[in-house]
Amino acid sequence: MLNVTTITNSATKASLDAQPAAAPTQIHKSWEAHLRCDFELVSSKTVLARRDHRGPLLVQRPFYPEGPETCHLYVVHPPGGVAGGDRLNFAAHLHPKSHALITTPAATKLYRSNAIAAHAESKLHVYDSSCLEWLPQETIVFSGAHAELKTRVHLASAAQFMGWEIMSLGRTARGESFAHGCLRQAFEIYRDGKPVFVERTRVDGDDEALRKAWGLSGNSTFGTFVCITDHAAQLTSRLREELRCDAPGRFSVTALSAGLVCRYIGPWAEGARAYFTTAWHLLRPWCLNKPAIAPRIWAT
Repeated sequence: MLNVTTITNSATKASLDAQPAAAPTQIHKSWEAHLRCDFELVSSKTVLARRDHRGPLLVQRPFYPEGPETCHLYVVHPPGGVAGGDRLNFAAHLHPKSHALITTPAATKLYRSNAIAAHAESKLHVYDSSCLEWLPQETIVFSGAHAELKTRVHLASAAQFMGWEIMSLGRTARGESFAHGCLRQAFEIYRDGKPVFVERTRVDGDDEALRKAWGLSGNSTFGTFVCITDHAAQLTSRLREELRCDAPGRFSVTALSAGLVCRYIGPWAEGARAYFTTAWHLLRPWCLNKPAIAPRIWAT
């Protein structure tokens, strides 16, 4: 069964879904990993003021490709993949007037798990006058994977946020489909404790929604990019007019009362990244008054 429900503060609902593939079978000792990062503005520079970790979830040193005000940080999971029973917990706290861009050096892989669920949760706290850009690379869901993923964003009234989640169901280069398994995903954004965007997705292996036109129509990748802004209607119109991308797939832009949401459905993750990156290049100067400077890791 594949089921996707989106709830915004205007109580809208939508449907979406996708298609995965295979993974390792060796006996695996479960990992439990925790990472917390706190960002603070110190003398006009956003610094990583606190970094606590336990288990295999780390960060590289902070980078400043666009100057001291914006910290680029790469979250690293050294094992390279997430297997059944693993639990990964990431937390970020952006204190007032700080600005961080958080990404990953590579795609996250969810391995086959023989019905044992893997869990990954990100809790992102963005305080007044601070800004978070949450731009992880895609998650590849192997056939037979059982996983529960949750990203929860807590915004203060004067905080800013842009972020995306991209799911690729199966190793499409090998011709694999999501024949069995289950993915549960949640992407939630709250402003002053009140929900402004809540999307929950369930994908079951080999469900007809992976193939039907009312679902993914045979595509393997879907994604959501949310920008919280006070000028949603104006920016939605501009984005529709100016967005140009040759990547295959379907792309939409919708205004919400709290911001705008871009969606992608297509045959591979590269298309989602291309669309979302192009949208980000347009939105960042409009919303943040800064040109889009891509993380260096994206070019490797």
